[in-house]
Amino acid sequence: MRSGEPAAPSHAFLAQPDLRMQLPTRILVATSNPKKVDEIRGALEPLGIEVVSLADAGHTGIPEPDETERTFAGNARLKAIAYAKATGHTVLADDSGLEVDALGGEPGVDSAIWAGTEGDRAARDARNNAKLVAALRGVPAHARAARFVCTMCVASPDGTVLAESRGSVEGSIVDEPRGANGFGYDPHFLVRTLGRTTAELQPHEKNAISHRGQASREIARLLAGRA
Repeated sequence: MRSGEPAAPSHAFLAQPDLRMQLPTRILVATSNPKKVDEIRGALEPLGIEVVSLADAGHTGIPEPDETERTFAGNARLKAIAYAKATGHTVLADDSGLEVDALGGEPGVDSAIWAGTEGDRAARDARNNAKLVAALRGVPAHARAARFVCTMCVASPDGTVLAESRGSVEGSIVDEPRGANGFGYDPHFLVRTLGRTTAELQPHEKNAISHRGQASREIARLLAGRA
């Protein structure tokens, strides 16, 4: 998979098949990031759906599909279908990232690996954030608009797409990291109306406005509507 008053939730999803279904009792989330799983769980568990990671479900040896699409939606769909077929379970996959206007929309779908793939998540996050700050050196505050974007896709074991959603939150980039919560670019992403970065927000505050929170709630609404 790789900003200003937050805009109203932005949802763009493909037309859903006109097909009633039984809600899955369990959905596997195609990520190794436990914080992502927690955000998604908060939206889906009220529907009676158990939300677990691939690892927690014992699926640790499945090769990760290459994210060959150049859109968030394309990569989320690709991953959901691949993991659903490989595990024989309903799978939710997401693709998310940061778009910075002054950088022509970068890092975009390359957000997670913008500064390279070496090292663990913490090391990659540190390099990505250092690259972000360096890339915006000299850019005035008013020209640092950015947004977090998240798309999600849920696929059934046979690869049928059950629902797709999109969420985004507007903000701007600050040079100095602030806050100890969140991950990725959160310490540099300022929600102007709150005067805080997303790394300074408590989990429930972040989930209320975040791109992933929006996309998760939309997926829940779509799944509930098809039951």
